[in-house]
Amino acid sequence: MNFLWTLLFMAFIGALIGGFTNHLAIKMLFRPHEAKYIGSWRLPFTPGLIPKRRDELARQLGKTVTNYLLTPETFKKKLLTPEMEKKAEDFLQAQLETHVLTSDRTLNEWLQLAGATNFAAQAEQKALTMMNEQLHIVRKKVTTGTVEEIVPEKWLIEAEQKIPQITTYILEKADGYFQSYEGRAMLQKLIDDFLASKGTLGGMVNMFFGESDTLVSKVQKEALKFIAAPGTFTMLNTLIVNEWTKLQKRPVEELLAGFDWDGLFSSVTTYAKKELALEDRLDKPLSLYWKDASNWTAVNLTPKITKFAFEQAELQLEKSLRKLKIDDMVKEQVDSFPVEVLEDLVLGISRREFKMITVLGAVLGGAIGIVQGLIVFILNLS
Repeated sequence: MNFLWTLLFMAFIGALIGGFTNHLAIKMLFRPHEAKYIGSWRLPFTPGLIPKRRDELARQLGKTVTNYLLTPETFKKKLLTPEMEKKAEDFLQAQLETHVLTSDRTLNEWLQLAGATNFAAQAEQKALTMMNEQLHIVRKKVTTGTVEEIVPEKWLIEAEQKIPQITTYILEKADGYFQSYEGRAMLQKLIDDFLASKGTLGGMVNMFFGESDTLVSKVQKEALKFIAAPGTFTMLNTLIVNEWTKLQKRPVEELLAGFDWDGLFSSVTTYAKKELALEDRLDKPLSLYWKDASNWTAVNLTPKITKFAFEQAELQLEKSLRKLKIDDMVKEQVDSFPVEVLEDLVLGISRREFKMITVLGAVLGGAIGIVQGLIVFILNLS
C-alpha cells in the first residue's frame, strides 16, 4: 500500500514538474517583455526569446511574405487574368459612357475643366488670322507674273483646245440671233438709221431697193451666208487664238488692277466667322456631335487601353514590387507592434497547441515519475 502511494506521489511530482517547465518555457518565449536587471547585471533569459529576436523575426517575416506570399506570380494569377481584364474593360467603358460620352457637360465646360479658358474666342481669332494670312499669300501669288506663269500649263492647254468649240458656239448663237425676230428688227433699225443719216443719197437708195423690209431681208440673208462661210469660222477662231495668246503674256496684276481685294477679304472673313460660330458649337455636349461614340469606343478604344494597361502592369509588376520593398514594409510594421500584440498574435493562432504541449509535459513528467518509482521499488527488493 505504501508503495502505491509513493508511486502516485512520484507521478504527481513528475507531472507537476513536466507541466510547469513546459508552461514556463512557453511563457519565456514572450516574457518578460523587457530585460530585467539587478543593479547593472542583466538577468539571464531576459527579455523573452521573441522580444529578444524581434528584429530578426520581423526581417524573416518580411522575406517570407515577399518570397512566398506576395510574389509577382501570385498577383498575376489573382489580378492579371482574362476575367479581370474583361471586368476592367467593362468598368472603364461604363465610366467613360456615364461621365464623358453621354454627359450633359458641354465642350466648353470640358475645355474649362482642362484649364483652357476663352478657347472659342482664341481659336476663332487664330483661325481668322491664319485665313487672312493665306488670303494675302494667295493674292501675292496670283498677282505676281503673267497669266501663263501663274495659271497651270494643263489649264492653258485645255483652254486653248476649247477655242474651236467657243468659235462654233459664237457662230451658232449669231446665226440663231440673225434669224430671230429680234435680230431682224435690229437689222432694220440699223439700216433705217444708216439711210436716214445719208440724207438724199439714203432716200435714193431706199427708192432703188423699194421698201426697207426688202432691204432687211437681203442684208439678213447675206449676214447668214457670212456666218455659215468656212472662212468666217477660220477668221473668228484665229482672232480668238491671237487674243488668247496676247492675254497669256499680260501681267495678272494689270488685269486685276481694279479688283476690290479688301472687299473680298472682308466678305470672306465675315462669312467664315459666321460659319465658324465656335462659341455656339462648343456650347453643346459631345453626344450631339458623336452619336456612335459608345459603340466606337467599346470596339476601338477601351479594349486597347485595357490591354495596354494589363500588358504594362505585367511587364512592370516585378519591378514595381521591388520598388515597393514589401519586406521592408512588413519589417517596419512588425517592429512597430507592441510585444503584447505579437504575443496575442502568436497565442491567438497556437494557444490550443501550447496548452497541449503543457499537458504533454505533465503526462511525460508523470510517466517518468512512475518509472522512477518502479526502479526504486525494484532496487529496494534486491
